[in-house]
Amino acid sequence: MSNSIRRYDIDWLRVIAIGLLLIYHITIVFQPWGVFIGFIQSDQPLKSLWIPMSMLNVWRIPLLFFVSGMGVCFAIKKRNWKQLLTERARRILLPFIFGIIFIVPIHFLIWQYYYSQDVSYMLNRSHLWFLGNIFMYVLILSPLFFYLKRIEGSLLGNRIKKLFGSPLGFLIIIGTFVIETFVVKMESFELYAMTTHGFVLGLLAFLFGFLLIYSEAYFWKSVLKWRWFLIIVASLLFSVRLFYFELVNAPNYLKAVESCFWVFTVFAFGYRYLNHQSKILSYLSEAVYPIYIIHMIFLFLGSYLILPLNISTIYKFILIVLFTGAGCYILYEFIIRRIKFLRPFFGLRRR
Repeated sequence: MSNSIRRYDIDWLRVIAIGLLLIYHITIVFQPWGVFIGFIQSDQPLKSLWIPMSMLNVWRIPLLFFVSGMGVCFAIKKRNWKQLLTERARRILLPFIFGIIFIVPIHFLIWQYYYSQDVSYMLNRSHLWFLGNIFMYVLILSPLFFYLKRIEGSLLGNRIKKLFGSPLGFLIIIGTFVIETFVVKMESFELYAMTTHGFVLGLLAFLFGFLLIYSEAYFWKSVLKWRWFLIIVASLLFSVRLFYFELVNAPNYLKAVESCFWVFTVFAFGYRYLNHQSKILSYLSEAVYPIYIIHMIFLFLGSYLILPLNISTIYKFILIVLFTGAGCYILYEFIIRRIKFLRPFFGLRRR
């Protein structure tokens, strides 16, 4: 595959998406159903947070799968299949296994202490389910990806590129997402973690993410041209879900369409405004992966320490945000980043 200029907007979107994931997880603490999905839950919920949460929820995880597929497209430009699988095993599979054994049990122990449960060591994928899915997608789709690499300059390769820069390409992505909702028949579109729907949707988004980078300028010129149309449609679809369905009974196929329009919108505005290098991006691009792995420890510890305080609920939310962010930064900056033998366990390259 031909070499291309580094896409800093994709790096920024990865950082932003994981940042939104952290905020989303913190807001779950202040929802009346948080404990039912394994979070420490505040006795005084902040239900108003559910409106922005619901808007994010239909596209934040699909966006991460799209971006992950894009990363593989960049990676195979200079790698053969053995090199790709070796590198992805080191950067994804190793942290996934390490996290299940050493990271996830810590926040389960905090949960057990908070709710006065019997303390036990528990192996669970928890928030790391995403990494397991990504590694499986690499294994499943690598033959197709390397075939596309081989035929890139052919007539078929060029037609594929042009297809995903045309309205038909947009319709293919949207239509595939909609069909998935009818085939899988999930309870709710937003239930991604450790579900069949989450695996299939992630596989589709991962594949399309690869194809959108493979298409080179065709797709990106299209979303840039139509960016205002995309954000208007995405906003209208969310308004229908908010005011007509009251965020409860919206059909999954409608959420699938809305998800696609939000993802296209984010790509368009990211391509327009974020495609530039900075020292902050260089730092965050490396930091965001380890922080994703460890953030639940500090979220649960912060909830354990702060929720019992006799202060306003909104102050508790702010303090947990600050505690989680500070804890993740300190552990990453002064331990994970600096101790050489730890770096590979958090997806970082050895220095």
